Amino acid sequence: MTEPATRRFRALFVSDVHLGTRGCQADKLLDFLRHHEADTLYLVGDIVDGWALRSSWYWPQAHNDVVQKILRQARKGVRVIYIPGNHDEFLRDYYGTHFGGIEVVENAIHQGADGRRYLVVHGDLFDLVVTQARWLALLGDKAYEFALTANRIFNGLRRVFGAPYWSLSKWAKLKVKNAVNYIGAFEKALATEAKHYQADGVICGHIHTAALHDEFGLRYVNCGDWVESCTAVGEREDGGFEIITWTRTGPDRKPLQIEARSQAA
Repeated sequence: MTEPATRRFRALFVSDVHLGTRGCQADKLLDFLRHHEADTLYLVGDIVDGWALRSSWYWPQAHNDVVQKILRQARKGVRVIYIPGNHDEFLRDYYGTHFGGIEVVENAIHQGADGRRYLVVHGDLFDLVVTQARWLALLGDKAYEFALTANRIFNGLRRVFGAPYWSLSKWAKLKVKNAVNYIGAFEKALATEAKHYQADGVICGHIHTAALHDEFGLRYVNCGDWVESCTAVGEREDGGFEIITWTRTGPDRKPLQIEARSQAA
């Protein structure tokens, strides 16, 4: 297999890694970071899962390798901006500080190559389940962990019979009407917040669903996650954005149709 070439971007956006959990695919993220470079790296929340680490400690070498890789990038001159989410909310006490060259901020405004301004925020503050019913969010988190465990067992059996990977939780998200409505409401709330900042778009994470579209009157970008989908968002030198899906066999880049329209504009 040919080793994938290194690609360079103006900026890379990564969210919902959940280091400290068994579901985190740190090996894939490390491989992704080895083959992608950027002037600015945005860590868009839930990079470290403090909720999980408080209940039981799990920190294998691959998780430490990811942290060391990011710290090395910061030392080499990459601007690394960390925007904490709800799972790494312990870092919200450190806004305005630097750790090993990594800036910790509440949110950021990213200036695109084309002059567009993007609000960068994790997004949990616009999730009513998290803000108004924390106990329900914690319960949902445990249910998600159970689904991931079941998914690993199920896909282990599928591999025995030569079947490809299939995501139980992703299937459930798409099939359950309430989940689809929830995603739509979340996207609309983030778009409204971006308008308050007079931004041209919003880049977020939190709901583990990568997306790139121009609905709600501005550009909505979601980074996805590194638990199941293994996706990140890159801004190219021309100001265009793309969702990058990283697989075991290499990059499977999927610029959505909006890319062609934005380039033609």
